[in-house]
Amino acid sequence: MSRQIPGMSVIVQGKTDLPVLKPYRLSMSAGPADLGFSRWLQGVNPLTFVAIAGLLLIWPVVVFAQGGYTTAQAFEALWRWLPFLVTSGFALNILISFFTMLLGTVAGILLGLGQIAPLKPLSRFSWFVTQLFRNSPWLVLLFIVMLAFPFEFQIGGTIFLIPDWIKAVFGLSLPIMANISEIVRGGIQSVPTGQWEAAESLAFTRRQTLWQIILPQCFKRMIPPWMNWYAILTMATPLVSLLGVEELVTLSRQAMEAEDNHPELLMPFFGFALVIFFLYCYPIAKWTLRLERKFAVKE
Repeated sequence: MSRQIPGMSVIVQGKTDLPVLKPYRLSMSAGPADLGFSRWLQGVNPLTFVAIAGLLLIWPVVVFAQGGYTTAQAFEALWRWLPFLVTSGFALNILISFFTMLLGTVAGILLGLGQIAPLKPLSRFSWFVTQLFRNSPWLVLLFIVMLAFPFEFQIGGTIFLIPDWIKAVFGLSLPIMANISEIVRGGIQSVPTGQWEAAESLAFTRRQTLWQIILPQCFKRMIPPWMNWYAILTMATPLVSLLGVEELVTLSRQAMEAEDNHPELLMPFFGFALVIFFLYCYPIAKWTLRLERKFAVKE
């Protein structure tokens, strides 16, 4: 006996007319490979990070000891610009990451459901879009979106401007959408096929089976890799500085230019950017691995 569940790539086989549910070994989309970034970030010893930061602070003192601009003056400049960098710079990085993750998650869920759809044209198209954006460089996608999207549009007699950061959200949401799509597809296919059969025997429709039986089980499994991708996305938001978006890195460069571009400013300003991103993403990585252990399927 061989039969295939519509929209699923798994074929159920048996030798008798009385099939039994054999032990099933789960292969989850939220496997170790999907949490590589969080594992690496969580594995960073904070003391090691402090030691590296200390060496970076000592370096300008040694190299530029003969200059007229001291390291103390550089840190005083950083302190003056600190409120501006946080409220106008890093806050925009967080805003971009939030809206990108929101848009990418909604589109990724739809695309992931499309991959397991019983309609072949829809599933193949969803698979193609997923693979296209999963394997495209993020910076290339950003440039395409920034150049392809209009800077303004007109409705009636009113002209509406499109800020650069909104276009950056659309550009970054494309690879996030593709990776969320794979998380959804893998999470659904990690549920034992016997549950599809049981729902079919109880006259559940495919929609009822998916929304009432399958998705509630794999939702918790998809949370850790989803959080992992949010941390990756947050660390990637400085890419938009190359397109002129005034986030933390861009404003740091502008602040250093306002301070006459002294070389001693490099380590304090960019070191601050490193520290604030680390402090934001490190707890997310810890929480991701904790949720992975909590929601792991016990075999």
